[in-house]
Amino acid sequence: MPHLKIEYTANLDAATDMGALCKTLAATLVALRGEDGVAPLFPVSGTRVMAWPAPHFAVADGQPDRAFIYMNLLITAGRSEALKKRAGDTLLASASAHLEAVFANQAVGMTLQIDEGHPVYEGKRNNLAAHLTPA
Repeated sequence: MPHLKIEYTANLDAATDMGALCKTLAATLVALRGEDGVAPLFPVSGTRVMAWPAPHFAVADGQPDRAFIYMNLLITAGRSEALKKRAGDTLLASASAHLEAVFANQAVGMTLQIDEGHPVYEGKRNNLAAHLTPA
């Protein structure tokens, strides 16, 4: 982890590149540092950002140009409240910068929620680290 899941109204596909938003937010997560300012806040090989459009929606008064983006970041336990807030503030700022033109042209609601998971079971098979270029 971290896993960032993005749900959004499908009318945003014509207004912005959601794939680019995913890449931007993944880079934002990877760039975050822990308490010491050096160690990554989250493991690079565990970083995931995924987005799904909702083809059927009603936002606010139901006008067809209304849009919504819901981002849910799931992280494992063990980070301070200050680090979680910094991660949230940084992600929200990064998403806002990417979507600035959208906000300038239509009514949009955007929410970021961070959930800290306490897994009951967590099975893994992962060889991503072996394929990453060393920093």
